Amino acid sequence: MFKIAVYLKPYRKEAIIGPIFKLLEAILELLLPTFVALIINNGIGHQDSGYVYRMGGLMLLMSLLGFGCSMICQYYAARASQGFGTTLRNKMFRHISSLSYAELDTFGTPSLINRITNDVNQLQLAVAMLIRLVIRAPFICIGAIIMSMILDFRLSLILLAATPVFGIILYLIISRTSPLYRLYQKKLDALALVLSENLSGLRVIRAFAKSRQERARFAESSDDLTATAIRVGRISAWLGPLTTLVVNAAIIAILWAGGFHIDSGRLSQGEIIAFINYVTQILLALIVVSNLVIIFTKASSSASRINEVLAVTSSVQDTGLSEPAGHREVPKIAFDQVSFGYSSTGELALDNISAVINRGETIGLIGSTGSGKSTFVNLIPRFYDAVEGSITVDGLDVREYPLSRLREKIAIVPQKALLFTGTIADNIRWGNEGATEEEILRAAEVAQAAEFIHKLPEGLNTKVSRGGMNLSGGQKQRLTIARAVIRKPQVLILDDSSSALDFATDAALRKALKEYSREMTVLVVSQRVSTVRQSDKIIVFEEGRIAGIGSHEELMDSCAEYKEICLSQLSSEESGQ
Repeated sequence: MFKIAVYLKPYRKEAIIGPIFKLLEAILELLLPTFVALIINNGIGHQDSGYVYRMGGLMLLMSLLGFGCSMICQYYAARASQGFGTTLRNKMFRHISSLSYAELDTFGTPSLINRITNDVNQLQLAVAMLIRLVIRAPFICIGAIIMSMILDFRLSLILLAATPVFGIILYLIISRTSPLYRLYQKKLDALALVLSENLSGLRVIRAFAKSRQERARFAESSDDLTATAIRVGRISAWLGPLTTLVVNAAIIAILWAGGFHIDSGRLSQGEIIAFINYVTQILLALIVVSNLVIIFTKASSSASRINEVLAVTSSVQDTGLSEPAGHREVPKIAFDQVSFGYSSTGELALDNISAVINRGETIGLIGSTGSGKSTFVNLIPRFYDAVEGSITVDGLDVREYPLSRLREKIAIVPQKALLFTGTIADNIRWGNEGATEEEILRAAEVAQAAEFIHKLPEGLNTKVSRGGMNLSGGQKQRLTIARAVIRKPQVLILDDSSSALDFATDAALRKALKEYSREMTVLVVSQRVSTVRQSDKIIVFEEGRIAGIGSHEELMDSCAEYKEICLSQLSSEESGQ
């Protein structure tokens, strides 16, 4: 938790002033039992109603002052905790955004969402309690013991004897609940994963009539989380009753011993009532401490989870400072004996890949599922870094580019078409924020999206729902292609992004892309031979290796893997055999 305390620095004033006012409230509260003793001994004992009214008025004033101090503390605690939470949440978001795909894959989206929301909220609560109660509760306990010592030292020894008993109870509860809170957070991540999969895959679940199984899966995960929560709750529930038991035992002992002191004249009735009031204050403060223990145990688990994220550094470091010379003679993209694996212990997804792609070429990438096509294109914008070998763009190693400059050159349309809430125009403008309506329509025409956009009642101003759920798969793919095209990139990567398009639309798209920019290098990943057939070059992948490079006709003669794919999709006449 101390590592995260640095985010409280901007709120040092609130973190200091808040506890000071809470301390003033505690001092006023500690004085009240003594005033009660004075009223009983001097006012009621001597039947002096004026004294009672004066002291009662003074007590009322002290209570109002205490309330005012409490409100001021509450205000500063709210400012500090909310500000701390906002700062930490923004820091986490920026840090997560800087991580490469490798680190994001390790944590998983549901876990990261839980950490940036639930765990940060838990720390916010801890900061608020730190300012409001962490100083007040111990001060009340210590102050009440000191005041009771002033009244009668021998009776106060009973309270001192109860202190180590309470310490043992606290230790036993914390030692048993702390690991369980960490386990609870992990099971909360697991539940979030199941929930995320069910909500995003609802159509698939219904299509396969798996609703009952998924409900059972969710119930199992929920019950597992509930069982852990109940186990933690059962242990934590002992803290309050055991604290009350210890303090009430101390009160009984004080009343029993106090009776003898009153009989002997060593204590007055007012003093013994004040003594009991102090013990009650200690009891209430210990109950607060019990709750604080639970809050800070949870916060400690949350802090370790947040630190785990913040401690991770991206495997793709943005350390590049160079700029390419811009010679046209060098290849646009070159792979030189590149190998890559998603896991350091697993098999390679790409093994010793070498390929040269020239400026303005259209390159088709084809191969069986899992052969390494998408991995190949993901290495170009450095979503991952190669394990071995080098990748150059315009003659410069991609590691030597600043990430922003490298990715400015490239536009990628991923396999899964993702749109954002807003209008169609807003989504296309993601590629170029300053694009005019004319440029948007031109990009839409190239992506073969203009036709369906014009048919919509609101045209470009049509609202896109979350994830583009109000559009068909083909419409979403065409809009994501328009978003990439409007950027006018030097390299356009279409990662199986026309799979939902019919053959005629796919052919029109490829023709429009060629006419749109002769200088643009286009990489087309596809399972369709018809999509890559007219490419300048085709790269055939097989189990992480390149099985062949060449035109359609060359590969039909020289590459058995490509020929097999062609014959499985085209007739002998269509394939040129």
